[in-house]
Amino acid sequence: MISIFRTCLRGIYSCHCSSQNRRQNTACCWFSFLSFVSILALSWMYVCFIAFNDQDDVNWKAFKTLKKWVNWYMIAMVVSAVLAIYGLLLLVFGLLHLAIREPMKLHCLHKVFLFLGLLYVTLGIAGFCIQWNDEWQTVYMSFQATAPFLQLGAVVALTLISSLVFQSYHTAKTAACKAFIMMTFLLVSAAVFLCPLAIHSPCITNNLPPKPALIGHRGAPMLAPENTMMSFRKSIECGVVAFETDVQLSKDMEPFLMHDTGSNFLLRTTDVKTKEEFSGRDGDTHNNFTLKELKTLNAGEWFARTDPFQSVSSLSKEEKMEANNQTVPSFFELLLMAKKHNISLIFDLKNEKNSTGFHNSDSYYATETIKESGISPEKIWWLPPEYRHDVRKVEPGFRQVYNTRSDMEADNGSFLNVKYSSLSTRNISELREKNVSVNLWVVNESWLFSLLWCSGASSVTTNACHILKNMSKPDWHLETNIYMGIWISADVTALVFMFGLFLWQRRRNDVFHQNTHEKGVPLLPHTMLPSSS
Repeated sequence: MISIFRTCLRGIYSCHCSSQNRRQNTACCWFSFLSFVSILALSWMYVCFIAFNDQDDVNWKAFKTLKKWVNWYMIAMVVSAVLAIYGLLLLVFGLLHLAIREPMKLHCLHKVFLFLGLLYVTLGIAGFCIQWNDEWQTVYMSFQATAPFLQLGAVVALTLISSLVFQSYHTAKTAACKAFIMMTFLLVSAAVFLCPLAIHSPCITNNLPPKPALIGHRGAPMLAPENTMMSFRKSIECGVVAFETDVQLSKDMEPFLMHDTGSNFLLRTTDVKTKEEFSGRDGDTHNNFTLKELKTLNAGEWFARTDPFQSVSSLSKEEKMEANNQTVPSFFELLLMAKKHNISLIFDLKNEKNSTGFHNSDSYYATETIKESGISPEKIWWLPPEYRHDVRKVEPGFRQVYNTRSDMEADNGSFLNVKYSSLSTRNISELREKNVSVNLWVVNESWLFSLLWCSGASSVTTNACHILKNMSKPDWHLETNIYMGIWISADVTALVFMFGLFLWQRRRNDVFHQNTHEKGVPLLPHTMLPSSS
């Protein structure tokens, strides 16, 4: 049975079924390279998992370049997962070779795959730094959510590999080598056991803040085409307190809902390219279309075809048919829906910077449309910074929302709307203590929502309102004393186990040397011992 096990290990790691002669130094170098690539691939997989909250940003940037919607992020994530699993399995087989003293000759095919994996991860990190550098702040934030569990995992991993470390220590031939092995292990162990002293997670607290309110980002875009009436109706079913949308002005000065701007602004979410009456106009801008023309476009078929959030399968047949027949809504239609359901409204004006004055601006026409709808002014959360003071004179009842902390403080405001990664969890807590409402966008993953919940965020703008609405508590939350008890218990248990293992291996090694000396057999380093076939 043991012989079969050894044969299988050789077949997987070195692709040879029999023991091969090898150069030990070269084998060790390749094992070190394998360890490096495996750890790097696992770390990259972690980054991809954490950045999944913002996958739409990557796909959107790719669409602007290629003019075709493909879920590139999911493809990259699958490749990263395969690479990480491949490297870790190969590393496990390498450690098993080391444990049973098998020759460690890595097959050339594995070497090629590892080099390709290293190239892939290197290009991914470079692209991350160049095109998506602010996402590193999200990775940093994630450690506040995962660090307590990563520390416990590191304790378990350290305990498991301690056997190999102690084996190397006992078989080392010089005092200097023994000292190096033990000092390195003690330093790593101290760092792992004591790192909770540097962990500051808002979810380790005795006072859990109230759950943040939900704001539907362009409605409920995971359940219906974004910025359509169906999407906003779906968000009402999620219990959102406000709609978030994007407003532009048509050729005939009618505000309508659409996120994309500039030329090709209709290309992603409508069928403008396939309609004969709009032949050659798919590259036109917003002020080349009347509201009546926009109303003739299909704004939902793309959703069912591209499935941007892999959620279409969850819809019923009737819902899919409804999604396929959505049109471009006017701003007035959404205001009437918000008024009917007593829901607030926050919006961006996408082309406001092109205005030449307040009375020719999108702000003016948006304000006039709001007044015409009859919605209560306090239900409007005014976000656009241009012409803010002119709007305040026309309608002082709007609730003013700011997208920078400096602007808010300069204007004595009390409502901040920023990307979730632009504020630290400590900043969020400090602002809430000053009675400042803090809305953070765009939050889709439960771990991130949990972290911001523990930090005291007032509300979050989300694509996943149907998921977050069902959370009655954060993913995890521990009182300080309970966490300290878990931390200390895990560390003490690991220390006792490793100390016992060290003494047992030491005694076993002494017995082996004593028996060998009595039989008169010359001692050989463990790397020179013959292996069983």
